[in-house]
Amino acid sequence: MQPFLVRCVPCVMPFLGSHVPRVLPSPVPYVPCVLPPSLVSCVPRVLPSPVPCVPCVLPCPGALCPPCDVPCPLCAAIPGVLCPPGAAISGVLCPVCPLGAAIPGAMCAQCAAIPGALCPTRAAIPGALCPPRAAIPVCPVSPVWHHPQCPVSSGCCHPWCLVPRVPCVLPSPVSRVPWVLPSLVSCPLCVPRVLPSPCAPCPAIPAVPCPLGDALPCVPRVPPSPAVSLSLLCCRLRCPCVPPHPVSPSAPPCLTRVPVPPPRSPVPVPPRAPRLPRGGAMAPLADLYQLTMAYGHWRAGRHRVPAAAELFFRRGPFGGALALAAGLAEGLRGLRAFRFSAADVAYLRSVLPSTTEDAFFDYLATLDASEVTVSAMPEGSIVFARVPFLQVKGPLLVVQLLETTLLCLVNYASLVATNAARFRLLAGPDMKLMEIGLRRAQGPDGALSASKYSYIGGFDYTSNILAGKLYGIPVCGTIAHSFIMSFTSLEEVRPRELSPLAGGEPVDLPGLAERWLQRVCELLRTPPEKANQGELAAFVSYAATFPRDFQGLLDTYCVRRSGLPNFCAVALALHQLGYRAIGVRLDSGDLAQQSKEIRRVLRACGAHFQVPWFETIPIAVSNDISEQSLEEFSREGSEINVVGVGTNLVTCPLQPSLGCVYKLVEVNGSPCLKLTEDEEKMTIPGSKTIYRLYDAAGHPFMDLMALEEEPSPSVGQELAVRVLGRLGETSKVVPTTVEPLHRTYFRDGQVCEPLPSLPEVRSHAQASLNLLSPAHRRLHQPQPYPVAVSERLHGLLTELRQASQ
Repeated sequence: MQPFLVRCVPCVMPFLGSHVPRVLPSPVPYVPCVLPPSLVSCVPRVLPSPVPCVPCVLPCPGALCPPCDVPCPLCAAIPGVLCPPGAAISGVLCPVCPLGAAIPGAMCAQCAAIPGALCPTRAAIPGALCPPRAAIPVCPVSPVWHHPQCPVSSGCCHPWCLVPRVPCVLPSPVSRVPWVLPSLVSCPLCVPRVLPSPCAPCPAIPAVPCPLGDALPCVPRVPPSPAVSLSLLCCRLRCPCVPPHPVSPSAPPCLTRVPVPPPRSPVPVPPRAPRLPRGGAMAPLADLYQLTMAYGHWRAGRHRVPAAAELFFRRGPFGGALALAAGLAEGLRGLRAFRFSAADVAYLRSVLPSTTEDAFFDYLATLDASEVTVSAMPEGSIVFARVPFLQVKGPLLVVQLLETTLLCLVNYASLVATNAARFRLLAGPDMKLMEIGLRRAQGPDGALSASKYSYIGGFDYTSNILAGKLYGIPVCGTIAHSFIMSFTSLEEVRPRELSPLAGGEPVDLPGLAERWLQRVCELLRTPPEKANQGELAAFVSYAATFPRDFQGLLDTYCVRRSGLPNFCAVALALHQLGYRAIGVRLDSGDLAQQSKEIRRVLRACGAHFQVPWFETIPIAVSNDISEQSLEEFSREGSEINVVGVGTNLVTCPLQPSLGCVYKLVEVNGSPCLKLTEDEEKMTIPGSKTIYRLYDAAGHPFMDLMALEEEPSPSVGQELAVRVLGRLGETSKVVPTTVEPLHRTYFRDGQVCEPLPSLPEVRSHAQASLNLLSPAHRRLHQPQPYPVAVSERLHGLLTELRQASQ
């Protein structure tokens, strides 16, 4: 972007040698002003500009936020001030906007305009010099330097934040400076909450006199600027030491409209998936050829021609008939964030051919998805081969650019959800399933996606703490062999005493467990000396720490002679004190057979020692569980209650990819057809409406594709259709229920349909699976589910095929 030819007030954030990391040396001492001065002298406003707003990073519950696409008189310039209604989300902090200003009265860019220079940190308050913790909205470099005396510089807790330490760039000797607290989602994308708080002094630059003299000693000021009046007001808003003063009647109109926010507690924000690239821009998540083709459309003047595309898969995954549609919410979030930042455009200049016209890059800087319409099946719906999951309409160039982004966000999500659904169908409704694939997944992003979408597919828990935090999935876990192996004797147990649940004198738990071990071994006819003392110590230590959540891992040494007697002894000791053990786990051997032996022992102990709940202790298993494992458990009649699945769930080894494709079906009102000798790869032309037809038993028996302009099928009336794979013959069907499958979720740059919560998506998925007939739900050699086209659509298909020959 070329600087505007206007005089810029010097930026308050000069590069201060070692205090600001630099990537490439530059003779420019200040970050140049890349935006014109504000139209209102006292408040920097968000002016129309080729630089688009960064999307809101604080999504509303159940829906995505509106864009920051209207002038925002306060929130974009003063972080920590609540957004006015209509600017973003009423009542919460405004997203960081790249058009915000650091100096009242000037429009200094947040991002360095010098290629290779590090972004300057944002001033927490217009007029303040030293935020100990600052947000960097769009920073292409990950700084690792931090000022050694900065009192609150610390690593960002956002999982994908690449800024481990935010530098204290502009420290000040003033004894009190604003303490910038990050929002609940703490990362450079987030708006900092500005709360007055004591802050240790940071020595670096001399203090600048405040325009009010010594009356305001707590807030360091900027060099004198034309916007002194706003500077004073900002000081009143933020400074706890100075009482608010009435606004002068002669103050500019915009100054009198500045609201003084009351003290607020941090607003809880629903967690969201950290899938978007830093800065929020999703447009660069594309293959290079999408950009070269986009340039071709632009040069030919076809970039705004209306087009339609569909996303579907050609063949059912894992040898089955169906898939679970997932990833819709992520896809919609990607549409909301679809834009090229200034840094993106600069990078594209470096990778596209040098003959690419500058005007094309200027056009890309203005591009977004505001003219795109997306209809889709609700997330968690059953979808069959060749049936569109998503339909996208909009300008040809944008529709094409969205291809890779949407495929990336939908393919793996639907594959993992489908894989999880297959495990759920095999396990049945009563067995608990736990996803434990974090350490085996394809990177942290793949692990989080696997946790989220396996929950949609029917899993009950995840071991992934971060997934639990972000998505609200129940988190569950046991103990590892390493914990048990770290103990050698009962002398290592600390603390040793445990108070009874009902109150009373603490009891020596190791001694009590030893006495119970003698009684258990006598019942099981097992020599007590065969029980490993280190294992017993580990169980006692864990029980003393978690008396209400004690569980045992039984196979570190020998299940029958050590693990099981030691567990029973500690569990009975806890029972004597009023507590209940919650389960055991096996991680090796013949899991089905061992589970039956363990259940027999638990029943014997419960009956002999008169502890009725003992026989119902849940038995959990892990160890490379697969679909075949669950089939064996069912066939052998195991006593397993909980199954942990990792590798075979998150990596989907039976089918590494769902194989979704994204194909144009209409351009400029004319249907498109990809014609090939392989009928499976032939596309179905035209914009369509999708219906699901149900029989008298309430089971879906056919999906029907018809042209948009066709009337909806009528319940109880005979339909003539052509089934894919048998297009040469006409079939007659009579549905008892007709369900339109697609809803419009995105229009005019907004999500226009409320999005369900993750538990609601999960419930919808399980209900959809239960509606299927057993023949179609079967995992192996299922009955093919017919997908058909209307007679009118078949006529269009035939016409286009003949015209192409």
